[in-house]
Amino acid sequence: MARWRQLTKAGGLAVGALAAGAGVVIAAEKIAVGRLRLRPDPAAGELLGQLRDQSLTVLADDGVPLHVEISGPDEAPVTIVFSHGYTLSQDVWHFQRKALSGARLVFWDQRGHGRSGRGDPERSTIGQLGADLGAVLGATMPAGGRVVLVGHSMGGMTIMALAAQRPELFAPAPDEPGPDEPGLKVAGTVLIATAASGIDPGRWLPAPLRLVARQTAPMVLRSVSRGWPAAVIERSRQAAGDVAFLSTRYMAFGDPGVSPAMVDFLERIIRATPVEVVAEFYLALVDHDQEAALGTLGAVPCTVVAGDRDRLISARRSGELAAQIPGAELVLVPGAGHLVILERPEAVNEAITALVARI
Repeated sequence: MARWRQLTKAGGLAVGALAAGAGVVIAAEKIAVGRLRLRPDPAAGELLGQLRDQSLTVLADDGVPLHVEISGPDEAPVTIVFSHGYTLSQDVWHFQRKALSGARLVFWDQRGHGRSGRGDPERSTIGQLGADLGAVLGATMPAGGRVVLVGHSMGGMTIMALAAQRPELFAPAPDEPGPDEPGLKVAGTVLIATAASGIDPGRWLPAPLRLVARQTAPMVLRSVSRGWPAAVIERSRQAAGDVAFLSTRYMAFGDPGVSPAMVDFLERIIRATPVEVVAEFYLALVDHDQEAALGTLGAVPCTVVAGDRDRLISARRSGELAAQIPGAELVLVPGAGHLVILERPEAVNEAITALVARI
C-alpha cells in the first residue's frame, strides 16, 4: 500500500508539473499576443473581407457550384481573374480588389473553400482545379476577350493545370484570327508564391519532425478526409485561440510587426475551411507536378512574384520556377512572407499592372 501511495504521489507530481508547464506556455502566449495587439495597427480600419461585387454561380464539370464575383465594365479590353491559395478564399485579394477597382476583375472561391460547394473527395486535385478555372473563364469572359490570370500559391498551380489541359488558350493571338480560333485568349499570367512541383507543406518544421510528418501525414490525412476524427479536430481548431494567432503570423508573414488585424483576418479564413477540405487538398499539394506545362506558360508574358521570407515556398523555388518559364520575370519582395498579397499589396499590385500594361 505504501508503494502504491508513493507511485500515486509521484504520478500526481508529474501531472502537476506538466499542467504547470502548460500553464506557463499558455500564459506566455497570451502575454505575447497581448503585446502585439497593443501596437498601432494601420489595418485596424480596413473593411477586410467585406468588399463584395456582382455574384454568380458557375457549375463545374461535375456539378459543384463555384462562387464567382465580378466587377468592372464588360467592354474592358482585359479581364484579370484571381485564383486564391490553399485553405483561403477570394477575400484574401482584398487589397487587389480595392486598388484595381477601375479594371474588370473576376474573383472566385476554389471548390470546398469560401462560398463554393464541395465535391467528391476524389476530385480534390490540382487538375480538377484547372478544369474549374476553365469553367469560370467560359462563364465570365465576353466573346473575344483577353484575360490575365493571377494565382497565389495553390491558385498558381491551378493556372499551370489549365495550361496543361488547354494549351490553345495560351497561344499568342494572331493578327487576324480565323474561324477556328478560340474566342478566349490568355494574354499573360502572374504567379505568386507558388511552385510547379515538390511541394512540402511541412518544410518549416525542424528536420527530424519534418521526416516524421512526411511519413505519417498522408495516412492521418486520408483518415481525416474520410471523416473519421474530423469533428474532434474541428473543435480543437476553433478553440486554438492565441496559438492559432501566433502560428498564422509566423507561417504566413515575413514581418514580425505585421498588423494583428491582418493576422486575425487570415486566421478566420483558414479556420472557416472545413478540416476535410484541408486534408484532401494537402494530399493534392504533395502530389502536385505541373512542370510539363511551364513551356506553355512561356508563350505569353509571365511574372513570378515571391516574398524573400516565405517559409512555405522558398524564394529559391520561385526563382527556379521563373527560370523554367521562357521569358518570365521574377519579382522578389523584401521582407515578405507567403501571404505577400496581404503583407506587401503595393508590390503585388504593381507587378499586375505592369504586366497588363505590357499587353
